[in-house]
Amino acid sequence: MKPLLVVATLASALLFSSCYPYDPYYKGTSNYGGSSYLSGFDQTQAGQAPIKHNGQVAAQGYWDGDGVTGSPKIRINLDDQRAYYFKNDTLVGVTPISTGTDGHGTPRGRYKVTQKDIDHESSLYGVIKNLETGQTIISDADTRRDKPGQGEVFVHAPMPHFMRFNGSIGMHAGFLPGYPASHGCVRMPNNMARQFFENTPHGTPVIVE
Repeated sequence: MKPLLVVATLASALLFSSCYPYDPYYKGTSNYGGSSYLSGFDQTQAGQAPIKHNGQVAAQGYWDGDGVTGSPKIRINLDDQRAYYFKNDTLVGVTPISTGTDGHGTPRGRYKVTQKDIDHESSLYGVIKNLETGQTIISDADTRRDKPGQGEVFVHAPMPHFMRFNGSIGMHAGFLPGYPASHGCVRMPNNMARQFFENTPHGTPVIVE
């Protein structure tokens, strides 16, 4: 039996044809506007400084975009393991994330949200369980490699609040161990995945840097 992995993600990362250099869009700026906590967030230290709200470290991220208008844009920083939500030039949301591991990386580039599914399930990954006992037989199972035997079932990994932006890769609620751990998708805490999902229309730009 394989060791239990508390991991549920979508498909492996795809090759991509266009790669853009790092664009420090939110670094070194001082006017965040319309946000009580983001106005004190030192973005020049985004790679080191914790996300804070009223002086308290925000382990699950924060949202301050209700009532703020403007075109949405999401920036995903692989080095920071943070996602930043903008409405026009106003930063209204920050969340910790977990992106792809080596061999299943999250490609840098510029994309757009092409699909939204509040109750999405992975078509490739999940676990194989014993139908009678519920015991996990194979964790981190792959439909291309692992087939359920007699009395077993393949349970596809749930991906709530899924937003596809690059082929099989998307953002969704999932487990965050504190480092890149997915098959390419961008995992978020459930509360932040919901906020991003509810505020993001199809076609919203997604920049992975």
